[in-house]
Amino acid sequence: MDRTTGTHNALTLALTPLATAMPLPRPLPPVHHVAFAAALLWGASGSAMAQSVERGAALYAAHCSSCHSPDQHGDGPAHRGVVGRRAGALKDFDYSPALRASKILWTRATLKAWLTDPEALIPGQGMDYHLDDAQDREDVVAYLATLKRLPAAVPAAR
Repeated sequence: MDRTTGTHNALTLALTPLATAMPLPRPLPPVHHVAFAAALLWGASGSAMAQSVERGAALYAAHCSSCHSPDQHGDGPAHRGVVGRRAGALKDFDYSPALRASKILWTRATLKAWLTDPEALIPGQGMDYHLDDAQDREDVVAYLATLKRLPAAVPAAR
């Protein structure tokens, strides 16, 4: 008998003599299936991460590139190497006093908080844009994390 619907299915009827001798394992509730699928997705960093980074790059181009780029300052600072950098630390960009004085280290968590509500994270900062959707923030931060700092140029040997 199906415990959730109170009906019999063909397998239950066929196995009734066995069921009295050896009970069948109960199926996992749907919540366990969702948790298992999520664990598989988080563990498979290859394609799941690539899709997130790819989507993040597209979102960055659509929402951020009017003020930022990976390598050139615009109205906002360049983003290459932002993950792991202290907020307001680039010497050649004119940050707001609030951002320059902040002690924030840009991590995935602080970047997501920044993209949620910059003013809540650093009152008095100058960015008046945020991303409403949590998945958009996750994807943009995943993309930003791929923008590793370029190694310093080595002078040519003479």
